[in-house]
Amino acid sequence: MFKNINLLVTFECAARHQSYSLAAAELCISQAAVSQQMRMLERQLGQRLFVRVGRQMQLTQAGCTLAEHTGPALTMIGHGINSLRQEELAGELSISSTQAFNTLWLMPRLQEFASLYPQIRIRLHSSASFEDLRHARIDLAIRFGTQVEKHTPTTLACEYFGASPVLPVCSAQLAASLPLKTPADLLATWLVTLEQPGAYDWPSWFEAQQVVDYVDHPHWTYVNSTDMALSAVANGHGVTLAVPYLFRRQLDNGELVIPFQLPHPNPVKRYLVYDPNSARIARLQTFMNWLKAQEI
Repeated sequence: MFKNINLLVTFECAARHQSYSLAAAELCISQAAVSQQMRMLERQLGQRLFVRVGRQMQLTQAGCTLAEHTGPALTMIGHGINSLRQEELAGELSISSTQAFNTLWLMPRLQEFASLYPQIRIRLHSSASFEDLRHARIDLAIRFGTQVEKHTPTTLACEYFGASPVLPVCSAQLAASLPLKTPADLLATWLVTLEQPGAYDWPSWFEAQQVVDYVDHPHWTYVNSTDMALSAVANGHGVTLAVPYLFRRQLDNGELVIPFQLPHPNPVKRYLVYDPNSARIARLQTFMNWLKAQEI
């Protein structure tokens, strides 16, 4: 039984090009290495496979016979490997992220991923807490904030994949009705905020803009998630703080506007948290590579 399949791979490439130099370029090895491998193959088979004619390496009759079989055989092997990879990808992937990210960013794009990888079934969970991935049977947590690395167990991978600014946003209609010349002018309307804003609160934003009157502001609306806040402001109720990728569509069609291009002092950092030893690592890597290739 022939054991060195690498020699057959090099032979197939050289036979297809009828050139050792072109085969070397395709295989990213030296021309001398191709020549040496072909001499080794000829010795093992006891047959001449190539003869030099000018600049070409033409196949002998034995070489033609071998080429007729190696091409289809290697193609069949490649199909088998691809089938194994597809089988490895097939199955479920459980993903957790915030309600706002799932609803406003991921769900509108999920069909794109599904069309590329129909064999992967996505199960989405919405949670803003740092839940135990293994206990909750979650394969991947897409987490945001300034404390993600601190709250991630050392047994899990915590992969940073970018940051986004937090900016004030309101409806275009509201912005047109207010004399918005300075950040302090936002105090003329309702301020929509999360019940637990964490690092992305209005006081920090106002203080960064050297506005102190917010302390006595009487009109506040408290919500549980950013998608609720964006729904409120889209309907003309005040202004909120959010990352632009959550309202990109409304920003592009003019429904929502950013009254001041003044970011919150704390940007939103993004992380992928997962078990690097997961049995579903092929699925995980496929989804994470797709996610990181998106514009966020």
